[in-house]
Amino acid sequence: MKTSLDLQKHYGLLLGLVPPWMVVHVELKMLEKRVEIDVQWPKGRQVECPTCGRSCSIKDHREERHWRHLDTMQFETIIKSRVPRSECPEHGVKTINISWAEPNSRFTLLFESLAINIMLAAKSLKEAAKLLRLSWDQVHHIQTRAVERGLVRRDLEEIKYVGIDEKSFLKGHKYASLMTDINGQRVLDVVEGRTLESANELWSKLPEEIRTSIDGVAMDMWDAFITSTKTNAPQADIVHDKFHISKYLNEAVDKVRRSEHKELTSKGDDTLKGMKYAFLKNPENMNEKEKVKFNDLRMDRLKAGRAWSIKETFSEFWTYSYQASAEKFFNQWYWWATHSRLKPICDVAKMIKRHLDNILTYLRHQITNAITEGFNSKIQSIKANARGYRNFANYRVAILFYCGKLSLQP
Repeated sequence: MKTSLDLQKHYGLLLGLVPPWMVVHVELKMLEKRVEIDVQWPKGRQVECPTCGRSCSIKDHREERHWRHLDTMQFETIIKSRVPRSECPEHGVKTINISWAEPNSRFTLLFESLAINIMLAAKSLKEAAKLLRLSWDQVHHIQTRAVERGLVRRDLEEIKYVGIDEKSFLKGHKYASLMTDINGQRVLDVVEGRTLESANELWSKLPEEIRTSIDGVAMDMWDAFITSTKTNAPQADIVHDKFHISKYLNEAVDKVRRSEHKELTSKGDDTLKGMKYAFLKNPENMNEKEKVKFNDLRMDRLKAGRAWSIKETFSEFWTYSYQASAEKFFNQWYWWATHSRLKPICDVAKMIKRHLDNILTYLRHQITNAITEGFNSKIQSIKANARGYRNFANYRVAILFYCGKLSLQP
């Protein structure tokens, strides 16, 4: 189909072409539902070296390349061009920059921008690919390029507190280690594994000047995370996360409850039947029926009741402002816990005592890994929508795309 000068000019304006680039031909392919736009650089016009910007002559042209653009009505729109190569006296032969797409991309800037917005809004990459009429690999390629751009652009200057945590990656005890910017509420990076080497790799993602300016690191009592932090950010206080400590205490209470329930059931006593979640739930979050049922238990006569009381009392530790007062409270609580004759509670109490110095630092910094826990649902959704990631690099890209607060647009 021949195209008029007006139509060529019209498409040039729609594409936002920067002169002297111009549309020389537009072809409508009805059967394929496609519009193909041929864009050329005028013969005889010099070009700029993409490295230094010097005006140069054209050496030759690349083979014809295609870029997917925003649809024209219901028609897929393709830009075609043979891009010139400059002949620079200093930098040699180089392919010149084009105004409608980034180097090595097969999509225009506007299409990539649309694709990123759809990926952020869609439930999964598969759904985004369907809406964009692309393959999963094509959509993932756009996502990867967006993350690469965002990592180059991001500002790390204001990071004072970070969190380090682990996430399951695959079934069979496969883990990933995650670092978050606590105040910025973003994921900084993800590495495979939760070993000392993994933790060191995670720290290496931050420039040295940023590492040495961090004031505190929230983490679980995992030796690899502790050792790596002492090596890579020795000036930072380690703050053992109070949510993990609460988790250990809850697990200890549950072990006591299960053991006692088994013992009572063997005697025909169903006192603890159906009470698992009552012992794990915060009393403030119980409904009236749950509160009545829980209060009817003779807690003072139950091992699980004593374990629950010890666990609940420890929460007062986090309310102290002064270290001396907190230590005094802990010593009293520790005596009670270790003399309770409840082994799971004794074990957790002793673990807390071993790490007490790095728990008391909470009083000074008041930081937790709550932001990391907040990402759990999003990360689980990422895994579920992708049916699990076999390739860790893809898993990392997806987490940074959705949780990294990166500047993703081209």
